[in-house]
Amino acid sequence: MGHPPLEFSDCYEDSPDFRERLKCYELELERTSKFLKDVIKDGNSVINAIKGYSVAVQKFSQTLGVFQFDFIGDSLTDDEMNIGKTLNVSCIFLVQVQNACDLLIKPLEKFRKEQIGVTKERRKKFEKESEKYYSQLDKHLNLSAKKKETQLQEADELLDKERRNFYESSVEYVYQIQQVQDRKKFDVVEPVLAFLHSILTLNNLTVEMTQDFMPYKQELQLSLQNTRNHFESTREEMEELMKRMKHPTQIGKMHSQPVIEGYLYSQEKWALGVSWVKYYCKYHKDSKLFVMVPAEPKPATKQVELKLKSCFRRKTESIDKRFCFDIETCERNTPVTLQAVSEANRKLWMEAMYGKEPVMELNEVGFKFVRKCINFVETKGLTQEGVYRTVGSNIQVQKLLNVFFDQKCPGDVDFHSSEWDIKTITSAMKFYLRSLAEPLMTYGLNRDLILAAKSDNLDDRLGAIHCLTYKLPGKNREMLSLLIQHLVNVCGNSGDNLMTPSNMGVIFGPTLMRAKEETVAAMLDIKFQNIVVEILIEDYTKVNLKD
Repeated sequence: MGHPPLEFSDCYEDSPDFRERLKCYELELERTSKFLKDVIKDGNSVINAIKGYSVAVQKFSQTLGVFQFDFIGDSLTDDEMNIGKTLNVSCIFLVQVQNACDLLIKPLEKFRKEQIGVTKERRKKFEKESEKYYSQLDKHLNLSAKKKETQLQEADELLDKERRNFYESSVEYVYQIQQVQDRKKFDVVEPVLAFLHSILTLNNLTVEMTQDFMPYKQELQLSLQNTRNHFESTREEMEELMKRMKHPTQIGKMHSQPVIEGYLYSQEKWALGVSWVKYYCKYHKDSKLFVMVPAEPKPATKQVELKLKSCFRRKTESIDKRFCFDIETCERNTPVTLQAVSEANRKLWMEAMYGKEPVMELNEVGFKFVRKCINFVETKGLTQEGVYRTVGSNIQVQKLLNVFFDQKCPGDVDFHSSEWDIKTITSAMKFYLRSLAEPLMTYGLNRDLILAAKSDNLDDRLGAIHCLTYKLPGKNREMLSLLIQHLVNVCGNSGDNLMTPSNMGVIFGPTLMRAKEETVAAMLDIKFQNIVVEILIEDYTKVNLKD
């Protein structure tokens, strides 16, 4: 019976389906191990029986050998001499099995020790690392988001270490258990074939049977050699793939597939409080179908299927858990709050669902935030190399935004505190602009601005963009003017900071403009969004956003 292959990528998702398939391999391994024990036991019985038979035959031969026929007369006929020689034969078709143990028992015992034994050790390591990782994960996900940054970073590093150890042991185990499945085809059959051949051919004891066996034996030997050659030709490539798949960067590549899957924790509200339930989830990008299967099935639990409408990252201040995001579905009136297993994992889920960051508002607090960011950069960072290109710590950025936009005391933050650096402040400002409910240059004008940037005539391009900016809502135009004036100042110091209008266009194009629907065509237009921002910086006085 065949088994579906275990892909190394399955190790990262560690789905219930993967565990079930792995269990089939483990049952087959146990079956093989028991089979080999029986073969070794019964093989020893056969060898001992043949040895006993050999001893009896040898004694019988010696008895015959010492007996001499007396004859009458002074000579024997030819027939009488032949009869006498027959009784003097030291061994009549004596079966020799001196090398039977080397042919059968030792190779099979070696396979059990070096292949099955090693596989069982890998299994123990896999189960141990699996238990450690999931135990650490449960503790990690219960950490309060309000803990100190150093504590959260240490916890992240510890979990990341346990995750790598788990993935590595899983990949190694999957490799080994499939190797055994392949190797037994020849490592077990070859010794049995050699042993049978020795019994059938020794001293031509069963000539007729041997002749019938020889064609089968030759064909089988060829098949065994071909199988071994196939195994050896792919083993090195499999090992290389295994080594590559141990690297964490492989995780992201898997999620480019049409379906993303993995474990998530769902917040579920009950009459007596709130609990977090672990599910194995799948999201089908094409159909927007989100499937939740309970990790620990109970009589009252069942698979849940939801149609996705939208996805948003959960604001840290709104929940004590980390790595959370909300999904809005067609079936439920309230959002479903989900917790990923890490920040990177949350990002993968959100990218797959075209998730948005928490919605920011273009209001008085937002203007105050941008002005304070601009003032700080122009005071301390105009000449800093790579300003706006260099990214700050995500934890620090979120912390700054949470504190500044805290509803209890919005804007109450001292930017000149030693806690905040240029990278954090520039990254936070870009994050705020990206998180507006609608991009600063609006969905409605996006297509027209792109078409203007595609114009072959530079004057027409500039004129069209100038006219379109006047169609922006008042607050949007005011914020755009504030920002572009600042970027003009930054680019004016490009000799020191190396940030030209073109560089700024690349950074702020996707920040200030985006299509309502994320399609391939929209992605191809990003370069024209960059050109729009570049034109606004280079021709700021001509566009004159303040009029």
